[in-house]
Amino acid sequence: MSAPLAERLRPTTLAELVGQEHLTGKGSILRKAIEQGSVPSMLLWGPPGVGKTTIAHIISHSLDTPFFTLSAISAGVKEVREVIEQAKQLDRAILFIDEIHRFNKSQQDALLGAVEKGTITLIGATTENPSFEVNSALLSRCQVYVLKPLEEKHLKSLVLQAIEQDEWLRSKKPVLKETEALFRLSGGDGRKLLNLLELVVQSAPAGDETVFTDDLVMEVAQQKLALYDKKGEQHYDIISAFIKSMRGSDPNGAVYWLARMISGGEDIKFIARRMVILASEDIGNANPNALLLANACFDAISKIGNPEARIILSQCAVYLACSPKSNSSYLAIDEALAMVSQTGDLSVPLHLRNSPTKLMKNMGYGKGYEYAHDYEQNFSAQEYLPDELKGHAFFKPNANAREEEMKKFLQTRWKGKYGY
Repeated sequence: MSAPLAERLRPTTLAELVGQEHLTGKGSILRKAIEQGSVPSMLLWGPPGVGKTTIAHIISHSLDTPFFTLSAISAGVKEVREVIEQAKQLDRAILFIDEIHRFNKSQQDALLGAVEKGTITLIGATTENPSFEVNSALLSRCQVYVLKPLEEKHLKSLVLQAIEQDEWLRSKKPVLKETEALFRLSGGDGRKLLNLLELVVQSAPAGDETVFTDDLVMEVAQQKLALYDKKGEQHYDIISAFIKSMRGSDPNGAVYWLARMISGGEDIKFIARRMVILASEDIGNANPNALLLANACFDAISKIGNPEARIILSQCAVYLACSPKSNSSYLAIDEALAMVSQTGDLSVPLHLRNSPTKLMKNMGYGKGYEYAHDYEQNFSAQEYLPDELKGHAFFKPNANAREEEMKKFLQTRWKGKYGY
C-alpha cells in the first residue's frame, strides 16, 4: 500500500469514471471526440478532485498515444521545449499540464506553435477561470470543458467502489454507519474524500473494524487535515466570509479572513480578483473610486508579489469595507438580461438605427433621431427602449449620496418617466 488510495483507484476508462456525465456520459461531446479519436487541445476547468487529471489519462489510454506530463509549478520554458522536441519524433503526442494557470505568458507562448501545428495535443488542467489566467492566443486554440463538483451520489459511489475494489481497504471491513461528515468535509472533491476515508480507517486500532460515524470522521479530520485547504471546502467558505465582511461594512472581519487566506497560501490574484468583482457588484456607483482602487490593487499585487502584497490587499479590503454600498447596477443588468431572455430579440426603433447607406436612409433608418448635444442641457427626451418596453426602469438608484445625485439628475431630465 505505497500509493494513496485515490491514486490506487484512479480510473483508466470512461466506464470507471464517476461524475462529469455532461462531458463523458453516453452521447456527450467529449466522449464522442474520444471514441472518434479526434480529441482537440483542451483546457479542463473545475475545482480540485473532480477528474481533470483522470480524464487526461483516460484520453491517453483510449487513444494509445504517447503521454507527457508537466506541472506548471515546477516546469518552465526549457521543459516545455524538450517535450515538444520529443513529440516531433512521434506521429502524435499528448502533453498534460497540471495547474496551467500558473504558467506565465512566455511559458504559455512556448506552447503556441506546437499546438497550432498539431505537434502536441495539449490538455491543461486549471482550477481558475481560463479567461483570466490563460492568454488569448492559447485560449483560442483550445476547447474549454467545465467540470462540476461531485454530487453526494457520486461521492457515495466512490466510497462503495473503493471498499469493493481496494484489497487493503476491503480487508479492514469498514462499516458506513454515518456518512454526512465524510461527504461534507470532502466538499465535492473525490480525492479529498478518498484520502479522508483512508485516514479514518488507518486511525482504527489494528484488527478492529472501522465503524464510520460523523463524530469519528470529524475527530480524525481535525487531527489530520490542514487548517486551511486552499483547494477544498474552506477555500470557498473563507472567501465567502471575506466577501460578506466587506459587503457588511466590517473591516475587522475582512482583515481577519484575509489573514486566514494569506496564512494558508491562497493565490493573491484570486483574492484581488474577488475584490474587483465586489467593488462593482456591492459598491458600484455609490463610490465609483472603489472599482478603480480594486483594479489598481490587482495590478499592484501582480507586480509586487508576496510578502508585500499583503499590505496592498489589506488597504483595499479596508477601503471596500468602509465604502458606501449599492447593488443597483448589478440588479439592473440582471433584470435586463432576464427581460431579454423573456422577450427575445425586440426590434431596435428606427430612429436609433445606424444608416450608413442610402438604401437604409430611404428605409427610415436614423430618421427622427435627435442628437443630444444639439439640445438644451445636452438632452432630448426621446425613446431609447424598444416599443414593447417603453417606460420600464431597469436602473433604480439606491439611497446613498452619490446615487441620490444621479436620481436628481434623472428627475430633472425625464420628469417622472421611469419613476424617477
